[in-house]
Amino acid sequence: MNIAYIRVSTNKQELDSQKLEIMEYCHKNNIILDEILEVKISSTKSQEKRKIKDLKQKLKAGDLLIATELSRLGRSMLEIINLVLEFNSNNIKFLFLRQMELSNFNNPASKLILSVYAYLAENERDLISQRTKAGLENARASGKKLGRPKGSLNSIYDKDIDKIQTLLDKDLSIK
Repeated sequence: MNIAYIRVSTNKQELDSQKLEIMEYCHKNNIILDEILEVKISSTKSQEKRKIKDLKQKLKAGDLLIATELSRLGRSMLEIINLVLEFNSNNIKFLFLRQMELSNFNNPASKLILSVYAYLAENERDLISQRTKAGLENARASGKKLGRPKGSLNSIYDKDIDKIQTLLDKDLSIK
């Protein structure tokens, strides 16, 4: 089985560019994809929500996982390394199109390169967080009002207000 894994962090990002890159690679290399897992969720969410658990259950020895880059699997260095080592120990092949050097795990340098890329993925997540916080702080310092405008009436949850109220009345937790 050949599975492509495509993930973006937010709903504002598009899956199309990753999908196109994978489809072009598969076409050029005569690889037929059996499934494409598309996920729009932050890398900080659980493996279950990111469909990593589904992926691990579907992939068997001899199968192929294709992703555009290592960071699509996650941003935690330890998690990425463990996932790739688990795939490798289960004889699951993997291709990261922008990091093809990780596709051959038969040489000692591969594990070192994996560690470096995993570190860079985790570091990038931290840098994004720092830049976002700095941007918000600069906006606050310059007097910009953040959040939803006062007096706005619409919420993304308006359509579910009755269901929410019913659950709250039953003292059920939010999660």
